[in-house]
Amino acid sequence: MIQDIAPHHFHNEFHLKKPKAEDILLIFNDQKEVLVRKGDGEEIEFPRCGEALPSLPEKKESKEKQEAAPTVALTVVSEERAEYAFSLDENDYYLLLDFSGAVMLPGCEYLSLSQVRAGTREANRPASLLIMTGWHLYVWYRSNQFCGRCGQRTVRDTKERMLSCPHCGNMIYPRINPAVIVAVTDGDRILLSRYAGRVHTGYALIAGFVEIGETLEETVAREVMEEVGLRVKNIRYYKSQPWGVDGNVLQGFFCDLDGEDLIRLDERELSMAQWYHRDEIPVEDDGYSLTREMIGVFKHKKA
Repeated sequence: MIQDIAPHHFHNEFHLKKPKAEDILLIFNDQKEVLVRKGDGEEIEFPRCGEALPSLPEKKESKEKQEAAPTVALTVVSEERAEYAFSLDENDYYLLLDFSGAVMLPGCEYLSLSQVRAGTREANRPASLLIMTGWHLYVWYRSNQFCGRCGQRTVRDTKERMLSCPHCGNMIYPRINPAVIVAVTDGDRILLSRYAGRVHTGYALIAGFVEIGETLEETVAREVMEEVGLRVKNIRYYKSQPWGVDGNVLQGFFCDLDGEDLIRLDERELSMAQWYHRDEIPVEDDGYSLTREMIGVFKHKKA
């Protein structure tokens, strides 16, 4: 899965650091795109702080001027715009806290997060984890520039990954949304579905967010009932996965059908749901997502 990057080591602890020229800088825009430079073959490279920071502005132009020239090369050094994010092995990664969408560097281009992930699964697997986690942080910083309690501008903390309000003392930590992925089984059958109205059109399992005041097991039972009208039993935890592109931590569960197998589809959430025997399952584990791993585990009788 995305987090399985051995022998590499991902370190997400907070550190107060200043960027060095050789450090790597993650630059996102609001279209869920990251600035990259394509290397040899399928590999991609991220800009280095040494080449990028001299191109960043100390002071923003007005919104009108930004919209008039949305993609320009910018020319004033501002190290304060680079926030330490995490490290991979001995390489430090910084996040550019520029929300104008106007940053461009020579030889680079913006690619969607899905394009980068699809192109680096084999050539540079850790890049998928890095860009998804970086995007998760980018969205958090972007969404909390101002205090939700009093409206004053927030400041970055120097001791932990936190934003605080100097006016009212409000403390804001990165938001992580708990969600469940559910493999509903009935003997040699598993329930596969497709989402309705989403970009992703592949096969999926039942999924949903944990609601306030409920356990993970209660979330599993509720989501299955809401989306396909089935009752389940023997709910058992499998494993979890960070999914930073949506700010989630996904928690996988297997469970058994309890009673009749008639599917009552919630067409607002799903475009289809159908029972498949093990030898009919049309997809394999992609080595990337929790959903596909769980389908593969069932298909090959490992669960």
